[in-house]
Amino acid sequence: QVQLVESGGGLVQAGGSLRLSCTASGRTFSSYTMAWFRQAPGKDREFVAAISWRGGSTRYTNSVKGRFTTSRDNAKNTVYLQMNSLKPEDTAVYYCAAKIGVIITTIQYDYWGQGTQVTVSS
Repeated sequence: QVQLVESGGGLVQAGGSLRLSCTASGRTFSSYTMAWFRQAPGKDREFVAAISWRGGSTRYTNSVKGRFTTSRDNAKNTVYLQMNSLKPEDTAVYYCAAKIGVIITTIQYDYWGQGTQVTVSS
């Protein structure tokens, strides 16, 4: 069992930056592929970024490429999402998720955090 807790959300002006963190419980964090999803009001939850269990492979949705970076520190059981050049359309609740195995961009992850709100004002 893995429990995930996100932090770092908030209100930021367009063009600004935020760094989200997701800390996992359990001693097997390093075995999990970690991902970030987001959900805006009235919209489906969408894939944002993911990182493989060793951190050697990452994947991003097209709309955030070049602006967002995901990384992980397995010694701290934490995955990060650095978000730069934020836009109003990035406003959403951001969730981290975990699964064993390869990166996927659909919601079939086994464990989810409670989410953290990111609001970008224009």
